[in-house]
Amino acid sequence: MEYPYNLDFTKRIVINTDKMDWSASPSFGVDRIMLEREAKETGRSTSIVRYAPNTFFPEHIHEYGEEIFVLSGEFIDEKGSYPTGSYLRNPPGSKHKPGSLEGCSLFVKLSHFNPKDLQSVNIDTSKQFWHQGHGGLKVMPLHTYQTESTALVKWPAGERFLPHQHWGGEEIFVLSGEFIDEHARYPAGTWIRSPHLSTHHPFVEQETVILVKTGHMINSA
Repeated sequence: MEYPYNLDFTKRIVINTDKMDWSASPSFGVDRIMLEREAKETGRSTSIVRYAPNTFFPEHIHEYGEEIFVLSGEFIDEKGSYPTGSYLRNPPGSKHKPGSLEGCSLFVKLSHFNPKDLQSVNIDTSKQFWHQGHGGLKVMPLHTYQTESTALVKWPAGERFLPHQHWGGEEIFVLSGEFIDEHARYPAGTWIRSPHLSTHHPFVEQETVILVKTGHMINSA
């Protein structure tokens, strides 16, 4: 792989992670699917990370922050345990020794925080309430800082959203169901990154849940 990888934020990127190969990390038993990456083991990155059972990663510092969504299994560190559906933000300067006893898979973003965003977040989304969104959408806010906003969005079967523009960009990971727009269909496991001021007209045919981040690429283009 050549670096930087997928870091031209003026381009739309779509990756079906179920069709990608895993690559080994420096820690035995921890594998990754690279989605975007600045350098081999440093800098900004977005990845799917898989821990084998009884695997731990060495203690490390998140110089520029770490954001995690637990896709399956249970993730742990010295601060606690995080079941499937947990959303975590470890701010710049934080450190931990993460791992998993039963095995787990994670959606992970590194080194993309605003340096002034120092909030720690630990949300078990299975225990949170959904808020009413536009039309039949249900929304679960997870984090907001300045222009950046992260949330879960649940689409009921047959829901159509208004055509809209992504100010500051939009990043989606499809957790379940199938997300659709005029460009393509995106099954569960698909990562979509749309640039600042891009547009689309999304809809679904079956109930679908997506992890969505918006407004975070305004200074990246």
